[in-house]
Amino acid sequence: MRSSVAILAVLFSSSSRADNWPQWRGPTADGVSTEKNIPVEWAKDKNIEWKVPLRGLGTSTPIVWNDRIFVTTQTGDGPFEQRGRDFANASVARKTGAADVVRFAVHAFARADGKLLWEYTFDADGALQPVHLKHNLASPSIVTDGKLLYAWVGTGQLVALSLDGKPVWKRHLGKEYSPFEILWGHGSSPALYKDSLILLCDHQTAAYMLSLDKRTGKQLWKVDRGKDRRSYATPFLVAGPKGDELIVNSSARIDAFDPSTGEPLWHVGEDNRVPVPTPVFHAGVIYATRGYSSGPYMAVKPGGRGDVSETHVEWLVKTGAPYVSSILYYGGLIYMVNETGIASCVDAADGKTLWRERFGGVFSASPVAADGKVYLMNEAGEAFVLQAGRELKILKRSNLDERTLASPAISDGQIFLRTDEHLVCIGKRRS
Repeated sequence: MRSSVAILAVLFSSSSRADNWPQWRGPTADGVSTEKNIPVEWAKDKNIEWKVPLRGLGTSTPIVWNDRIFVTTQTGDGPFEQRGRDFANASVARKTGAADVVRFAVHAFARADGKLLWEYTFDADGALQPVHLKHNLASPSIVTDGKLLYAWVGTGQLVALSLDGKPVWKRHLGKEYSPFEILWGHGSSPALYKDSLILLCDHQTAAYMLSLDKRTGKQLWKVDRGKDRRSYATPFLVAGPKGDELIVNSSARIDAFDPSTGEPLWHVGEDNRVPVPTPVFHAGVIYATRGYSSGPYMAVKPGGRGDVSETHVEWLVKTGAPYVSSILYYGGLIYMVNETGIASCVDAADGKTLWRERFGGVFSASPVAADGKVYLMNEAGEAFVLQAGRELKILKRSNLDERTLASPAISDGQIFLRTDEHLVCIGKRRS
């Protein structure tokens, strides 16, 4: 049976280097890098190769392809959602100031020195959805196959660009299908599968999933999912026993589809109001959390039909999972950290907690791992580097002192961090 690693290796086989970070959570979409000798500490005067300002805000993760780093931003302030828990004292979204229009940009930076190589800008088109205080309309991360970049924003506007920033095709899903109306704003990123681009639009007005030809933008299939569903998670591909499966974490449940046709396959789980995390996959098992207010987490085997709660759930823990950040599977263990700053390590075999510790701070970024180490970063910009293992061992703590919600990217011995104000390259070439 193939693994999700094999699926994604085929997707990104055109890479000239094995250390690209082509999408949110990296080459295998699970936050794991196979690289060695990654920095474990940094400070303003240590291991910072370069730091460049970002014009505009965003929470999308930077992606890396060969000698370039790509990231999206939003300039101009849109409306903010006033409902829900007040996070104002924890961290409030940095505003960019009044502007006649809200504008989005895709930026390309040089790996060597952070120089801005090009930017592609476009105005927000249509009504602006109010967003969470920590959120914005440039939250979805770019994905690339090494030939084109696919950038999607919270208005429903979608553009495919060459690596030199030239537009190849455009779509506006918010106008062509239905308005992007979802509490706190759209957050799901695009996913690539073979020659298709898969987009999840689980919104209150209309919920659907769409597959487009990645070369032309033409529709391949569309699955209508009713109304009043919500999801901020990115679709995730796994290898099931009978073929590839597309996993979606949504408010009603976790669903699996055939990524070639959109045919529904199986589902599991109960209703959860705000599903943000994306699952991970290893050795034929999906590890998933449901999001929102210390929700459940579980291990599920793919390959079923219909409701698989009784037949395919390996284990289930009813509470304790992160609200926003996704979990990390690494070396037979599951690492996670929630919005109250409590980090946990769980045995992937049975779901039993091995250690739990309050680190402090608020965590939104998802953990990543490389070379036997686990990297966790809170919103204040403080990083905790752990020795991977069944006992807690904090190797180093570093702090950028800048608000950080985006997940890290690892490539060619470097760590790329996106803060509210800067794109930062961390390496070992300067101390």
